Amino acid sequence: MNRNSIMPDPAASPTNPMEAITEAVALGRSGEVDTARDLLLKLWREIGVLGDPLHRCALAHHLADLYDDPAESLVWDLRALDAADAVTDERLQAEHAGLVVAGLYPSLHLNLADDYRRFGSFDAARRRLTAAGDHAPHLDDDPYGRMIRAAIVSVAEAVGCGDTSPRQPPGG
Repeated sequence: MNRNSIMPDPAASPTNPMEAITEAVALGRSGEVDTARDLLLKLWREIGVLGDPLHRCALAHHLADLYDDPAESLVWDLRALDAADAVTDERLQAEHAGLVVAGLYPSLHLNLADDYRRFGSFDAARRRLTAAGDHAPHLDDDPYGRMIRAAIVSVAEAVGCGDTSPRQPPGG
């Protein structure tokens, strides 16, 4: 890290991609969206399209949130879902003990539902909301699980009203 800046040096990324993703997400949440996006795009190029599916899933999932344009968000959300299909429970548990891949799908489908909703593709959004709901039993009854379940309801309400306006992210 450069002593004259609180920003991480993009050339000095952590060796662990999950750490780099976490750092970039924190930057994005603190308002440094462009820097976070640039760091994640650089990491995407380093990981490559054939890299570790867990890293690709996490990176794409978080990168999608850094785009206001629903088309760009949709591309990254689709990449996240595609990568999740290649993650195994064993690989996920090596990174986060106790988690199962099935628990990733509610959020992944929710984000796709929201992308489609923003396009006005309400039938596609409903299909993704159904998939998110079908996978919701895999979520724990903890703050994260409750947040995702509430967001599923919120997006479903917006779809029902024909609302295509951007949603405020949870906690944002």
